[in-house]
This record gives sequence, C-alpha cells and structure tokens, in this order.
Amino acid sequence: TGIKCGGVLSAPSGNFSSPNFPGLYPYETECTWLIVVAEGSSVLLSFSHFELEYHAACAYDYLQVYNGASRDRGNLLGTFCGRSPPPPFSSAWHVMAVVFRSDRHVAKRGFAAAYRKDACGGTLTGLSGEITSPRYPESYPNDVECRWRIGGTGGGGPLTLVFTDFQVEGGQGCGFDYVALFDGPTAASPGLGRYCGSTHPPRTISSTPYLLILFKSDFNIGGRGFKAHFYSAGECQEVFTTIKGNFSSPRYPNFYPNNLKCQWSIQLPPGYQVKVFFLDMELEGRSSLTGSCDYDHLAAFDGGAENGSLLGQWCGRENPAPITSRSNQLLLVLHTDRNTAKRGFSIAYVGVVPMNVSCTRTDFHIQIPVQSLAHLERSRIYLGTPSCAAQVVGRIFKIHTRFDTCGTESQKRNNTSVIVSTLYIDFSAGDQEDIHQYEVQCEPKRKEASVTLIAGPDPSRLSQAENLVEAQQREGGATDARETKNQDTSDIVFISICILAGLLMVIAVVGLVLL
Repeated sequence: TGIKCGGVLSAPSGNFSSPNFPGLYPYETECTWLIVVAEGSSVLLSFSHFELEYHAACAYDYLQVYNGASRDRGNLLGTFCGRSPPPPFSSAWHVMAVVFRSDRHVAKRGFAAAYRKDACGGTLTGLSGEITSPRYPESYPNDVECRWRIGGTGGGGPLTLVFTDFQVEGGQGCGFDYVALFDGPTAASPGLGRYCGSTHPPRTISSTPYLLILFKSDFNIGGRGFKAHFYSAGECQEVFTTIKGNFSSPRYPNFYPNNLKCQWSIQLPPGYQVKVFFLDMELEGRSSLTGSCDYDHLAAFDGGAENGSLLGQWCGRENPAPITSRSNQLLLVLHTDRNTAKRGFSIAYVGVVPMNVSCTRTDFHIQIPVQSLAHLERSRIYLGTPSCAAQVVGRIFKIHTRFDTCGTESQKRNNTSVIVSTLYIDFSAGDQEDIHQYEVQCEPKRKEASVTLIAGPDPSRLSQAENLVEAQQREGGATDARETKNQDTSDIVFISICILAGLLMVIAVVGLVLL
C-alpha cells in the first residue's frame, strides 16, 4: 500500500500512533514497533486513544503487545480491538513490541500510545514475574509513588507474592517509605499489609485473581528497595495430594508463556511412591553449543524441594520413560526463558501403593497396610483372578498363594526362569473403571521378588499411558528375543566351529599315520 509505519524506538521515551492518526487508518496494513531501551531498564507503555474495528475474538483489525520481541507467542501480553484501550503495560525487561494489523474492510481512527523507560508500576498479566523498586539494587529515589496491578491472566486463580529482598526506610507505623499490598486491583480493595524496614514481608496470597502493590517514598532517607516475584496459584503453582491425577503446562495445548517458573508438588501419604507418566512433551530444544537443556526445560526432584535428588531434566520433543520417586513426594519445575515458546507438556501421575512382596521356591507372599487402602474391600485386591482376593489379618491385607494358581505363569527373561503374575487393585467407582495393575515377579532359585506398577493413571489418560508402557514392554520383549536369538545363533556357530576343528584334527592324525 506504500504506507510507512513501525520501526525501532530507542529513545528513553516517545510516542507513536497508527498510520494517518487521528484520521482513519488504511486497509490491509501491518506495522511493528520495537521499543528498545537500555539493558537493565523496563518499559511502561500506555494508550491515550484507542478505536479499532470490533470483533469478539479480534479476528479482523487488532493490536498486539509483546513482552519482548514480537511473533513469539510466549511473549504475548494481549490482543486488543474495539474501543476499550489496553491497560498500561510494564515490560519484564528492556524490550517491548507492538503490532498493528488491519484487514480490507472497516477502518477506524486507530490508536495513540506513549512509552518511557525506567518507569515504575504498570499492569503485569503474566502467570509469573518479577518486580523491583526503581533503580534496584541502588537506592530508590525520593518522592516516588509506584503501583503494580497484577492479574487478568484469564486463569482466575489467586496470586502468591514472595519478597526475596527488602530494605525500605523504617519508622513506627511505616509512615515514611512503605510497601502496601491490596487484595484486588485498586487501593480501595481490602488491605493485606503495610511494610517498611529491613524485615521481609511474609508470603502473601490473594483471595482474588488480582493483587495491587503500592510503593511510596517521601522526600528524604532511602534504601536499597525491594525485589519480589509473583506467580498464579492456578496454572503455575499447584499441590496435589490425591492418589492419582493429571496436569499440564500453562495454556496447554497452546503455547506456554515465556519467563515462567512453575512448580507442581505431589505429596502422598507416607509409604507411597509417586510414578509419573509423560503423555506429551514439546519444549524449546537443546542448546546447539552445549547440547544441554539450557533454555526452557522441565525438571523432576525427589521430595518436596529443588534441593532434592534430580530425577531427570527434559527439553525439546523428548518422550521420557515414566519415573518413580523414592519418597512419598515429587516436585516438577518448569523454567521458560524470554523467547521461543512451544506447546508444553501433559502429565499423569499415580501413587504406587506401599507393599511388601516376597517369595519362596513355590509361593508368593504379598502384604499391604490396610491404612493405605482403608476405603477398599478385600475383594478389590486380588492376584491374577478375583478368586485370589486378599485376606485381612490384623492391619494387613495378605495374599499367600502357590505358583500353580492365581494366573501365575513361568517366563524366561534374560535367560533366567521367573514366575510372573499381576496384582489388581480396583479403585473403580460407579461407571468409571479405575484398576491399578502391578506386575509381581519371583526368581525361585534365588527366592527374590519384585513388584512394578504397569498401569494406573487417571482413566481419561490411561490408554495413552498404557500404550506407552506396552510399547516399552514390547521393546523390552523384542530386546530379550533378540538377545535370545543372538545367543542361540552364537551357540550354533560355536558348535559348528568345534565340529570343524574336530574333523581337521582327525584328518591331520590320519595324514600322519599314512606318512
């Protein structure tokens, strides 16, 4: 169309608008403004006028604001159209992008916007983020008032705010410099606390999807200020205590946001272990320089904290095998950086029932604490067939059965004879079937037994998890078969060589006799 618009805006502050503003913007136009200020600074963007063609999904004419470079869906802060202006936005770093697009029908007056660097306050709509006082960690300026309005992510869950550093001028009643928190989007919302001095404010959880942070300093005596991070307690921070469940990355199967740190903690009763099935995963790939998961990655830790043993770390399009904790708690942490978002992941987990499995040369012995399955009748716990149900002896579910009963069978694994059966624990309720299956195995010669969960995630995800397990079992079986075949082939070759050597020796002896 010949219309020139967009560009790089690198001044400390400035203004820009849609083409022809305040006249009608042209049809079929796309403009991108990239706002770049000094490294370590932030950008505050606000709109003084806004009028675009309206559509419920903003599918025609629209304006998009990105927290960083454009075209990365993980950086998208919002898409806007109609007559309601976007709220003021504060960037998480020194780059912000604005994209305007019009189609071939219905033009309006467009928009006018202004930006400035090192501004404090603004609207933060991400699922997680960081807030610092002006000039942090240098001393904050005098006579400032900053308001950060957090929320509006669409998740609708409460917000958690944690201060990691805090040094503000003190005083009785915090009447000089202070940080005030409000349980809602405005200062008229219920107060959650007013803080000053050098003691960190406590962890704060809102009861609404919004949180307002007000920072105010007077005309003298400052301090280092503060640093805090927030996260949505819905999509990005969850604790699971049920025996089974499933969850996914924020916005799955759509692209997850950038600049996240999300945690999912699974906490089961003592004695249980946690088994996690990875149903789908697509994260940013490995670094081409190091070959490691240096960018977006998912990590699993044994226990309830990141200082626990690392069970695994994944990125890219990996298809991890199921993992099992050693304790009754497991923590999953998702880190995403500033760019290149992907679809994310979907996970199902199940608590592995604590049990003691032993065997002799002829029998299986299985014991499960009643308290672990207190709501189940003994008939719902059986080995092989329902006729081999558990008995209740004191506070223990017990199954004692011979190898020639209860659906047991003899198999050869890695050239070792083993006895195998399946233990069923039926959690079904109503029309919803939910049966956990454990493979119990005994090596009679050594009298060594083992147990492995082979099925049991959430029923809606079960088929996928079972397919994953079955594929692994088929692969394992094929490996065993290949090893057996290779072993058989090796034996045949060895025997043939021996026979040939024997014939050559006979011929040599006969030759010597004839000579």
